[in-house]
Amino acid sequence: MKKILNIEKQRLSAYCKQYNKYMWRISALAILLGTMGSCKKDLLDISSNTQVPEDKMWTTDNYTDLGVNGVYQALRFGYATGGTNNRELYQYDRLSNTLIPRGGDPLLNASTNTSNSLFADVWRELYESVHRANDAIYGLTNISPSAPEKKARLLAEVKFLRAFYYYRLNQLYRGVPLYDTPINYNEATKPRNTEKEVWDFILKDLTESIAETNLPAKLPAGSKDFGRITRSAAYALRGKVYMYLQDWDKAIADFQSVKDAGHQLFPDYKTLFTAANEKSDEMIFSIQNIALDNFGSTTQFSFGSRSAFGSNWNTYMVSPDFVDLYENKDGSKFSWDDVIPGYNAMAPDKREIYFIRNNVQQVAEANKKPSKYTDLIDPKRGLDFKLYLPNGNEERLKKAYDNRDPRLSANVILPYSTFVGTNLGADQTFTSRWPHIEEFNNVFDLRTDDQPRFFYIPRKFVYEGGKPSIPSRVAGDIDYPVIRYADVLLLWAEALNEKGQEAAAVAKVNEVRTRAGVGLLNSSAVTTVKDKADLTSRIRNERRRELFGEGVIYFDELRWKSLKDQVFSGNAGNKQPWGGIVDRYTYLGDQLLVWPIPELERQRNPSLTQNTGWNN
Repeated sequence: MKKILNIEKQRLSAYCKQYNKYMWRISALAILLGTMGSCKKDLLDISSNTQVPEDKMWTTDNYTDLGVNGVYQALRFGYATGGTNNRELYQYDRLSNTLIPRGGDPLLNASTNTSNSLFADVWRELYESVHRANDAIYGLTNISPSAPEKKARLLAEVKFLRAFYYYRLNQLYRGVPLYDTPINYNEATKPRNTEKEVWDFILKDLTESIAETNLPAKLPAGSKDFGRITRSAAYALRGKVYMYLQDWDKAIADFQSVKDAGHQLFPDYKTLFTAANEKSDEMIFSIQNIALDNFGSTTQFSFGSRSAFGSNWNTYMVSPDFVDLYENKDGSKFSWDDVIPGYNAMAPDKREIYFIRNNVQQVAEANKKPSKYTDLIDPKRGLDFKLYLPNGNEERLKKAYDNRDPRLSANVILPYSTFVGTNLGADQTFTSRWPHIEEFNNVFDLRTDDQPRFFYIPRKFVYEGGKPSIPSRVAGDIDYPVIRYADVLLLWAEALNEKGQEAAAVAKVNEVRTRAGVGLLNSSAVTTVKDKADLTSRIRNERRRELFGEGVIYFDELRWKSLKDQVFSGNAGNKQPWGGIVDRYTYLGDQLLVWPIPELERQRNPSLTQNTGWNN
């Protein structure tokens, strides 16, 4: 076994050098050696033949490093299933992402209950993360022989991570049992603490991290430790907690401390989310990825397309409601009627006529797919072909996207825009067209999982062209942002607005809009802020546009109690770009704003009370 582990160490070290990443970032040995903190067999319900004996854990400087790495490693829980913990639940950010029909989604079709595996999996993963942190705190405090300065820094890092894991639990379940010492699975029998008690516990951990002078305020991009916890990350997370407590003054003070540490916006939004710029001053706390299976990004897999490197699943399609939220470049609201008069008054399914490719009949017949055209002219479909422009339909539609907030085209593959993917191992330019008819005169249509339907597709985090240095579609090397400075700026603006400091709040929003290249607030009649309520709406929409695909907005909607209005109201559902519904959404009730305590956990621990509205 020792020989095998040495070989694996050498192999992983070679990978690290190749990608200029560092061993601590992938926590590879934490997996190989089983150094998972509280990785007790009964807690994880798994077995391992390579665990470090418990009586040896934390007894050397090396084991100390590996143990702390195991706490970081917990950030990666859920990667194989799309990421429930590390991805900030981006798959449930329903304003910006719409699940392709692969079975009903219980959170959207009102069929969920307390026995749903989602609730149980997230609870289990987050508590395993907490228990790893508790074991690490005990080991660092009572066992580790590492130098005092090093132990102090590591202890501050682990307290931040424990705070982060409890932060996630409290965001979702609003009051959970607090454990701060190592326990066995059968000892997890405490009743729930109140939501306020959990927030206070988190604040205590973060305050102690901030007070630790051995914890750096911020790490420069070139640092070998980039990605480890810093005081600026602790300030940012503490400020987020104060937002929940509506303690605006303390939130503002913490966000100021983040700025004082040296964080600032990266100049270009479009290229920010690339491996080249993942260590910029905008990134405050991010999950570190390398091009190695189980240690790389999986966003490509669910955000990409069949035409992208790796032939990916279109798991998350972009809602047209979200696309329409992006303003014109001058800051005015976008309206389809300004591009196609009468569009808004049409029945959504009838608008499809404007999305059809040029010369559709000739292209379909030339590719020996005449049904693609006959399906469109079927009387049951009811499309008015008098509105169709055979030689200009694409050009007319593209005008709807030409003068928009540049973040839209950076985040979304829009109709008749191009994407550089791969075809038979070579780079190939694809175009998103409707209906999909494959290749014609060496022009390729973007391939998706659901070619009988048409969707807006994510572009953010999706690799363009071939990637010979990346082994698979689930091993991307782009770090995943958890907290970045734009997020902080917009929360800062929200807090200032709540205090009635409109001018200061507008200035923070305008920092983000300046980088985006869209009209600044109060710079014209259409961008002039009317009152506090108007600014509140503008700040929220700015967060929705700016933080697309980063999993932040779902938690915002829960905090704002706006989920029903933003996701379920009106003609709500999984939609094609013209608004035609594929699957309709049904609101279960306001209990969706707080997740239920999993039924499995309540059976195991009868002292756990259930949240309102979730009693089956």
